[in-house]
Amino acid sequence: MSYQILTIDNLQSYIFSIPQIKEYLGDGDITISEIGDGNLNFVYIVTNTTNQKSLIVKQAVPYLRIAGEGFPLSKDRMNYEIRALQFYSQIVPNLVPKIYYADEEMSLVVMQNLSEHIIMRKGLIDRVIYPDFAEHISTFLARTLFFSSSLYLNSSDKRALIDRFNSNRELCKLTEDFVFTFAYMQNDTNDINPDLISEAEEFFSQNDFKKNLLKLKYIFMTQTDALLHGDLHTGSIMLNQKETYVIDPEFAFVGPFGFDIGALIANLINSYISHFYRSQDREYQQWILDTIQEIYAKFESKFLNLWSQYSNSALLTEGFISQKELDEFKSEFMQNIFRQSVGFAGAKIARRVFGIAGVEDIRAIEDKTKRKEAEMMALEIGKRLILNYENINSVDELFELL
Repeated sequence: MSYQILTIDNLQSYIFSIPQIKEYLGDGDITISEIGDGNLNFVYIVTNTTNQKSLIVKQAVPYLRIAGEGFPLSKDRMNYEIRALQFYSQIVPNLVPKIYYADEEMSLVVMQNLSEHIIMRKGLIDRVIYPDFAEHISTFLARTLFFSSSLYLNSSDKRALIDRFNSNRELCKLTEDFVFTFAYMQNDTNDINPDLISEAEEFFSQNDFKKNLLKLKYIFMTQTDALLHGDLHTGSIMLNQKETYVIDPEFAFVGPFGFDIGALIANLINSYISHFYRSQDREYQQWILDTIQEIYAKFESKFLNLWSQYSNSALLTEGFISQKELDEFKSEFMQNIFRQSVGFAGAKIARRVFGIAGVEDIRAIEDKTKRKEAEMMALEIGKRLILNYENINSVDELFELL
């Protein structure tokens, strides 16, 4: 059907016009509530109160939700989320919600309701330990990045993947602006803590790290390594003690290997920082650091294991290079991924301080003095990672900067 914006009033008639959705929900009393708390889209939960079956309906509207109708944004962004979820469902089916129905014309997806899971950021704020998270997310990163890269695909398939995703220009531009630019200069979109006005002005005048920031921005804009989630933070992960699901890949595009990894590391570091001022729970902070270490070690091991299984790809032809030199190439290759991940982590940490979209971990600290100190710590750590990412060779060296 042609595009129309769905509301609580007209959503039921729409979804019941879809045979498989009507069959799934079954007969009974239907309740619909709007639950979206994100920046971009509208999200509804639809529940049959008779049999307790439920699902999630997510629709993009032609503007940025956080800013309102005065900030137009193409609704086609949902198409990239749909395509990414479809790709992920083939590569890591147990780590993304099940899709029941998708309609690119309506900019809409109907999917599994993760009612027994919570947003990871909220769990981290409450100091919940997730023993299987590193195992799950390292699998997600290794498999999605490898199987969408030129280390696995042939040249034709890789170019087709780029064509399918890299018209997601508007959301890539949002990242270029809000992650790499506006948060480091005077800009009307910034959301600066009133207690940090003078510190913000002083920070904006610093230029020692901005050359490296430009390098990272250029890598983001030009490098087409693999299909990225594009916004892989702890608000885009839902989980419990046994399961992990990655959600909300509307920023999906083909970009640099290290960007998703860096985004995830950044958000875990922000949580680590927050607990100096929230809980002072050193054991929980150590669990966060151990988790970062475990994620990267497992990611690297799983990625290299996949690579060893495929000797022909767009990059490699079997018999081209000896095993010794190939192993050296792989080691240097993985080192470059790690360094870029650290740089992107620095940008993701620093941009949250003065930029439009802060993180609840830090901005929701009630004590004004503690919040200010946490924000200044985040700013300093982010800047150090940006300045030094090209020379950081291991997670242990990363932790030295913390």
